[in-house]
Amino acid sequence: MTEADFDALRSFLKARSGLALTAEKRYLVESRLGPVCQRFGIASLSALIGRLKGAPDPALEQAVVEAMTTNETFFFRDRTPFDLFRQVLLPGCLAARGSTRRIRIWCAAASTGQEPYSLAMILKESAQKLTGWNIEILATDISTEVLEKAKAGYYTQFEVQRGLPIQLLLKYFTQEGDRWRISEEIRSMVQFKPLNLIHSFGALGTFDIIYCRNVLIYFDAPTKADVLRRIAQALNPGGAVLLGAAETVIGLSDALVPHPEHRGLYVPSRPAEATAPLRLVASR
Repeated sequence: MTEADFDALRSFLKARSGLALTAEKRYLVESRLGPVCQRFGIASLSALIGRLKGAPDPALEQAVVEAMTTNETFFFRDRTPFDLFRQVLLPGCLAARGSTRRIRIWCAAASTGQEPYSLAMILKESAQKLTGWNIEILATDISTEVLEKAKAGYYTQFEVQRGLPIQLLLKYFTQEGDRWRISEEIRSMVQFKPLNLIHSFGALGTFDIIYCRNVLIYFDAPTKADVLRRIAQALNPGGAVLLGAAETVIGLSDALVPHPEHRGLYVPSRPAEATAPLRLVASR
């Protein structure tokens, strides 16, 4: 693959997905796009890039984007964001949304579903407190392939051993051959939908809690700033955003600020919109 081919691929990925493919990631191209070449009967990476430059081919374009997207995830990843949901965000929402008895949660870049299903299990464990409440979990991702896997709810032994407490595995999963399937009652709590974060997501409505973790790290600064601006607009008053441990709004967004007490948690910078539910102390 020539330097010109690599630059063309970088431009394509940036335009279609926001992915900023840096020079040091060049080694990923052959390993990830080689199978795409085989699948579409394309002789070489240069020929593949030539196809991308030619007449639009939506199936090929989607396959390239999905191949170059990182889908690393696991149940209760990093723990703290889920402890915050259980101990601070959910109790806060229950106190602040009593008039509507409705809570909307969005997991952006949800990959194969472990993040939204982790939240669904927390909600199921808190079912007694939630009687009469309408709680929606929307999970989106640019990759239709990983969303199909998420909807099916099948996970390998390795995947269920990564972060999933054994009691929840036994309670909410059944073993089918060499895989585990999450229960229908948990699957039914999550709605999956394809979404490209660099495109408008205003049609999704507004949310009380937004998880957008470990995806901004793949964007350049202008794209990060744009996505954060639109995420802030998608927050209900008193809402909150959780980013990944290596992500921040500092220097990128004036609409969101770090929560003073909880790392990785961001709230609207407008005081009138940042009060409830996060004014509450953590539940005991």
